Amino acid sequence: MSTAILTGQPVPGSSIEADLRSLGFDLRTAADAAEAETLLAEVPGDERVALVDARFVGHVHALRLGLTDPRFPLAGIPGAVTAQPAGRQALTRAMARENSAGGGTTLVDSLADRILTSLDADGTGVHRPELGSLVAAVPADPQARNEARQSVADVDDEAVRLKSAVKARDGFFTTYCISPYSRYIARWCARRGLTPNQVTTASLITALIAAACAATGTRGGFVAAGVLLIASFVLDCTDGQLARYSLQYSTLGAWLDATFDRAKEYAYYAGLALGAARGGDDVWALALGAMVLQTCRHVVDFSFNEANHDATANTSPTAALSDKLDSVGWTVWVRRMIVLPIGERWAMIAVLTAVTTPRITFYALLIGCAFAATYTTAGRVLRSLTRKARRTDRAAGALADLADSGPLAQGFAEVLKKPARRLPGFTAPVIALLGGLAVVLTAALTDFGGPWPVVAALGYALTSGLAVARPLKGALDWLVPPIFRAAEYGTVLVLAAKADLNGALPAAFGLVAAVAYHHYDTVYRIRGDAGAPPAWLVRSIGGHEGRTLLVTVLAALLTVSQFKVALTALAVAVALVVLVESIRFWVGAHQGGAPAVHDEGETA
Repeated sequence: MSTAILTGQPVPGSSIEADLRSLGFDLRTAADAAEAETLLAEVPGDERVALVDARFVGHVHALRLGLTDPRFPLAGIPGAVTAQPAGRQALTRAMARENSAGGGTTLVDSLADRILTSLDADGTGVHRPELGSLVAAVPADPQARNEARQSVADVDDEAVRLKSAVKARDGFFTTYCISPYSRYIARWCARRGLTPNQVTTASLITALIAAACAATGTRGGFVAAGVLLIASFVLDCTDGQLARYSLQYSTLGAWLDATFDRAKEYAYYAGLALGAARGGDDVWALALGAMVLQTCRHVVDFSFNEANHDATANTSPTAALSDKLDSVGWTVWVRRMIVLPIGERWAMIAVLTAVTTPRITFYALLIGCAFAATYTTAGRVLRSLTRKARRTDRAAGALADLADSGPLAQGFAEVLKKPARRLPGFTAPVIALLGGLAVVLTAALTDFGGPWPVVAALGYALTSGLAVARPLKGALDWLVPPIFRAAEYGTVLVLAAKADLNGALPAAFGLVAAVAYHHYDTVYRIRGDAGAPPAWLVRSIGGHEGRTLLVTVLAALLTVSQFKVALTALAVAVALVVLVESIRFWVGAHQGGAPAVHDEGETA
């Protein structure tokens, strides 16, 4: 339940009471600031409360944006201010100060506006939504009221609401081929009471059916898979647009949307590999390679963004050039397309699945993703080298969490703290890269079952500890987590391929998928300001260096068939541990009223 306290002199013919009730508010009326303070104290502390000037004139969607968005503890628009439980204390303090100051002695007549001014003076963060052409005003006289009402009539707030449901920054395919009609699907869903989480689940189910169709290995199955993959992407766009249209943001919803995107894509890779196998073509190595490359691309994005999330003096000539290019219309779309975002990527996969073979599909995917990864990583390296940013402790902590160091690396890091301080600032990614290359190349260049990969994995654990022995605040230290991901996943891929046994690569695919889920889960916790996964979870699954060492030891000690079984068992064990803890955490965060979040960042 939400409560709105109307303040000020009521205006005959005003629709404000009906508008507030349509948004789910229970109404109270206060004659003055003192009565408003009393009514505010009577509203239970676990409910949303709003102060609204009775003279308010504006669009219903302006009220919706200002008073119902669940992501912000405090929010306001002209003539209205609202507080969720987390912001109630600040609102109560501001109201008390207003009354102790004698009420309307300031130049601002509206009580809600005076409260907003007081909150600003207190340094309290108050969200003010971008209203654009929407009207929100407290007219001072009848003429101003008539003019405001005419302005309301001149703007169709439903059209504005539909337009704002579409993400401000998206890929070319999504912007021009999906969003023009998916926004209407979102409105249809909203009017029937469907939630974004339900649409997200429908998208997942559709993608899983697409993967099953691809797994049939028939041309009809491949065509159906391509069509269903596009349908799944339409629903994937719809869930976010529904969230923005109806302001149904939630912690759980953001997690489901992000994790289901990865689950859908990687399940489809597996379906394509199974379908190819039915036709006598083994492409599991390509499927696993595509998953490794795509996951490492994402980790590059996440690490770079976290490293620069709150960096000071965060400018560079490269960034200035990028901004200049964005001022030229056609370059914006070219640059968004060549990074192969999710819309372009899924469209390419769907079309190639329908008209070619899984092998060709994976070749195209690997080439496209490799080019995109090279382009984005090179640009970010240039930005990092040319900017004068100072990394914060928060950024260093986030990179350390993304590194996923286990007991071995942490132990070596503790021992090597003093020597690490003497190394130049740029050495962390170099050390990580050398250790990662050593273990992957040793596994690739020696016979399966030999001892040298184990030796290289021990060296990798040592170099990993040295790389994180001091805070990751260097210009290129954001490269450390993706290097670790590439080393671990690459070692598993190489050893499974070297085993040369039917079933080894699918087992490796399952193991990398389970570990990648853990790494994505870490990212989404950090993005949601929920902290990293608990230390016991990282220790129990060994950290990246521990798992790498374990896989090399299994390859050295077991026969090929036993190695396949061990990889399968390890995949199941890791998946069970990380999934159970992740689901427990996110459901608990949702039920516990954690701040709602929604990712409006780069397309994945």
